Amino acid sequence: MATADRGWALHRAIWAIALPSMLTNIATALFGLADLWVIGQLGRADAQAGVELGAKFMMGLLVVFNFLRTGTIALTAQASGRNDEAAQAATLARALGVAGLIAGLLVSLKPLAVGAGFELLYARGSVAREAGLYVDIRYWGGPLWLANAALTGWLIGRRRVRAVLALEVAANLLHIAMDAAFVLGLGWGVAGVATATLLSETAKTIALIAVAARQPPAREVLAALADRATWTAAAIGGLFRLNRDLFVRTMLLTGAILALTRVGAHQGPTVLAANGILYQLFILSALLLDGFESAAQVLCGEAVGANDRAAFARTVRALVLWGLAGGLAVTLVYAAGGDRFAASFSTDPAVVATTLRYSGWAVLLPLLGVTSYVFDGVFIGATWTRAMLLTMAAAAGLYALLLALNPLGNHGLWLAFSLFLVARAAAQALAMPRLERATFSRPAAAAAAAAASPTPI
Repeated sequence: MATADRGWALHRAIWAIALPSMLTNIATALFGLADLWVIGQLGRADAQAGVELGAKFMMGLLVVFNFLRTGTIALTAQASGRNDEAAQAATLARALGVAGLIAGLLVSLKPLAVGAGFELLYARGSVAREAGLYVDIRYWGGPLWLANAALTGWLIGRRRVRAVLALEVAANLLHIAMDAAFVLGLGWGVAGVATATLLSETAKTIALIAVAARQPPAREVLAALADRATWTAAAIGGLFRLNRDLFVRTMLLTGAILALTRVGAHQGPTVLAANGILYQLFILSALLLDGFESAAQVLCGEAVGANDRAAFARTVRALVLWGLAGGLAVTLVYAAGGDRFAASFSTDPAVVATTLRYSGWAVLLPLLGVTSYVFDGVFIGATWTRAMLLTMAAAAGLYALLLALNPLGNHGLWLAFSLFLVARAAAQALAMPRLERATFSRPAAAAAAAAASPTPI
């Protein structure tokens, strides 16, 4: 193939994966954006800060179990590649069983978990009361979130990505409509936001079950649940081993985000509410640009599986360039209209003024953070998850040091978070040449076997 044709084929392949992923991620981002925007129309900083704190508590509680999704994707895809429907059914049964076990633990530990979480996030006064109201309702959606993670991973592993995207969009539209009806129409306030989230999560679970039930392997799920072979130590261990490094890495990333909330809470409800708005702008850009991470996972994984170092290098270069271009584009959009968008999230003049005072950080973060997202995808695709964990740990250590020494108030908080993203990318860039040499110095057969092994992805 000519060089130009090969280049165009690579760019088309990147966008064929990145664009659907971006659309799905934007749909996901609408949950947080809708909650914060609707509650902001009440003009109460403590209510908006309470939703922000409560949402971060629920995120911290649940997102560390995202291995139910990622692990299920990998195991289902492997079983599908072997045309093994029994193994696909067992994978779903196992994931749902583990989700049920975790859900039971979370429900039984609710008083302890909420108390410890609120203390960790420095919930105080009226903000704590509003956050408590939010969590008391939203907490019961935790088991649904865990089941959704398993079901979504199983469907994606069976290449039912369009169905997952359609359900995500539909659930978010329902969520937004109920947000507006309960908060602005019925005047339920924070309870309305939490109820809308719980009900939309319920509807999404029902829809996912209906779609999954139509897949041929689903007929064997009930039998797999009762089969002892599904629950052997080796089978369960495979699910956890697949993601052990990624699990710890996710905990570090979640800790960094929770620290952002805790330090903001120390500065009062107005700053906490403003930081919540800025975080939503950050997460919207991050989820959009994560499309390039998804492309990196697939394309770099294929290059490693083929033991094709030249293709790997070309793919990494193209992804970094597209990522930087995307990050710059989002930064320019935020620079042009980000202030007006951010100001629309509250009718409290103090919250709006505080948000605009620090909005420059939300403008810079897409460009500063995008390389770390792309490298995450490269490292996952290449199954360099131990190195990914170590680079995350190094960046988290720097972040913790900067927070401890912070002399610049809220500007210092956002500076530390920005440097955390930059440090992640820098550490990964430094580690990549050595990892690349080690990976592609192996014979093709050994490289293929390593890529197919149950290393965490």
